[in-house]
Amino acid sequence: MHKESKSLVWGIILIIIGFLFLGNNLGWFYFEWQNFWPLLMILGGILFWLFWFTQKKEVGLLMPGTILISYGVLFLICTLESWRWMDELWPIFLLGPGLGFLFMYLLGTREKGLLIPAFILVFLAVLFWSDYFYFSYLWPLLLIGIGVLLLLKSRRMANSFHGKNAILFFWVYFDLILIIGFQFSYLLFL
Repeated sequence: MHKESKSLVWGIILIIIGFLFLGNNLGWFYFEWQNFWPLLMILGGILFWLFWFTQKKEVGLLMPGTILISYGVLFLICTLESWRWMDELWPIFLLGPGLGFLFMYLLGTREKGLLIPAFILVFLAVLFWSDYFYFSYLWPLLLIGIGVLLLLKSRRMANSFHGKNAILFFWVYFDLILIIGFQFSYLLFL
């Protein structure tokens, strides 16, 4: 980004912020800082993403940008609605960095090491949300299925199942888990 365009962007941002505070002080409109402070976090996150768009080599800008946007949205929901939503939405604290790692992988140099924390954090966020969305009965079955897959990959079972057969067995098992789980969750809503 050129110096002139940087000055232009920062000048516009400062004018808008100054106008908001001046309009509030003069009574032109009512702006409650206590309700809209998360917008600054979201704006900061958007700025990190904009800087990344101008300098695609700086993949590290995606992490703080994603965290600020996700946390800003969480805090905005809580300030506008009610802080009681934090009971259900707190896994966003795990989801923000997880998505940050995922975006760093997808939009960067595809370093495989970024996928490990990405999937762990996103998986934990979904796992903790599963109780809220009544999927808490499915994840234990998923763990059992992963355990069965690991057993199939062990040396003792390697003679009877090989490669494609083990994967096919796992997907059939996983489909059965989903069918049973959705039927069970349907019964919960009756």
